[in-house]
Amino acid sequence: MKAADRGREIRRKLAAATAELIVELGWSAVSTRLVAARAGVAASLVHYHFPSIDVLRREAAMGVLTELLDAARQQVEQADTAEIGLSELLEVLDREDGAVSLLFVEAYLAATRDDVLRVQLSRLAADFRQTLARLLDDNGIELPEPSAVVLAAALDGLMLHRALDPTLSSQGVGTVLNRLLTC
Repeated sequence: MKAADRGREIRRKLAAATAELIVELGWSAVSTRLVAARAGVAASLVHYHFPSIDVLRREAAMGVLTELLDAARQQVEQADTAEIGLSELLEVLDREDGAVSLLFVEAYLAATRDDVLRVQLSRLAADFRQTLARLLDDNGIELPEPSAVVLAAALDGLMLHRALDPTLSSQGVGTVLNRLLTC
């Protein structure tokens, strides 16, 4: 394996280990030493690949959340109707386990104290709201931008509640949200 490939693999392992630890221990409890041990590498490699634990935590959380929203965005963009788009979006969220919800909550909370993370999460959320607004606008939903904000906030709320109760699903939620969008 080439050095560049090994480096990418180590970065991937470190980010995955960090995301797991954030879920298990909370954002601020994740340390370089714990990440290295979980990833099975020397602590010096954490410092070699990331300038600080803050950068590593941000990258780990943003990687997972970006992947989730990219999958959701794909489903929304392929939908023929707003109802189908919402249904597909909820299915993407239902496939995620409680760990993603906990990571989501931890990242949002950390963003209240970390300006860099706040900007990163804000961009991610704004991009997703734009995707939702396009779907709603293309389907004749009145006030597509504010509706997208409310819809995204409702989905955020579902993730927040799922962190408390991982058994929650979106069953029935789609019907309620569709009713709100078409009133």
